[in-house]
Amino acid sequence: MSDQAVRAGTKSRRGAEDPAIVRWTLIFLAFLAMIILVVIPLANVFYEAFAKGVGTYWDNLYNDPDTLSAILMTLKVAPAAVLLNVVFGFAAAWTIARFRFQGRTLLTSLIDLPFAVSPVVAGLLFVLLFGLQGLFGQWLRDEGIRIIFTWPGLVLATTFVTFPIVARELIPLMEATGSDEEVAAVSLGARWWSLLWRVTLPNIKWGILYGVILCNARAMGEFGAVAVVSGRITGQTDTMPLRVEKLFQEYNLPGAFAVASVLTLLALITLVLKGTLEWRTRREIAEAARLRTARSEA
Repeated sequence: MSDQAVRAGTKSRRGAEDPAIVRWTLIFLAFLAMIILVVIPLANVFYEAFAKGVGTYWDNLYNDPDTLSAILMTLKVAPAAVLLNVVFGFAAAWTIARFRFQGRTLLTSLIDLPFAVSPVVAGLLFVLLFGLQGLFGQWLRDEGIRIIFTWPGLVLATTFVTFPIVARELIPLMEATGSDEEVAAVSLGARWWSLLWRVTLPNIKWGILYGVILCNARAMGEFGAVAVVSGRITGQTDTMPLRVEKLFQEYNLPGAFAVASVLTLLALITLVLKGTLEWRTRREIAEAARLRTARSEA
């Protein structure tokens, strides 16, 4: 390349750069927005939670049986919903990424349906299906099965509103990796379990973990659908978001902020895990690219 071409390229890159004052102004505005909209509210949650001391904070969390029940209910509902989402999400992603069939586009659209429907409407849907006056209500009552106003109803509602998360993480990943390795494994006589455990899952493990982290965060914070199907029975079907709202309405602000601080802490842990996972993924991609380059040069 000639010196003139190099100088022209340098001038072109410099011309494409914004002036320093524009860059620093945009950076300042971005940080200012984050501080006002994110940092200050998060800091205020913890400030209000500990405003009356650690002893009061502990009493509001662990010496209040209703609050403790809401925490335990959340820790029971969220993992169950995440597990169901991993199973169903993987099955849906496998079907869409590996097969071509009529109705594939419709199936893909239906997966996104929970994102388009209000969570309150989703909760009402389950009430109309499984409530005492619902479509299956009489049969469920005759069989002695209760779904609405019990924790299985909470799991169903939470699973519905979070269903697209895992599937949407896996579909593009599985389409990008392709099926060449799986076809080769089958041609060599691999059984389905070996194919799944040794070929498919290692290729999509980071996508599954990423989907699990996001799905768990969404499940723990779900309010609308859970509020409808739970009946909001204090000490029985309350989750942490519902408990925060009840304590706030009762003017128990220290208790409300104490429970909110637990949800905030879980969100921060989720954020750290998400960042760590993205860093590990980028490192593996860079390492794989380096190995490919070394092999091609060799």
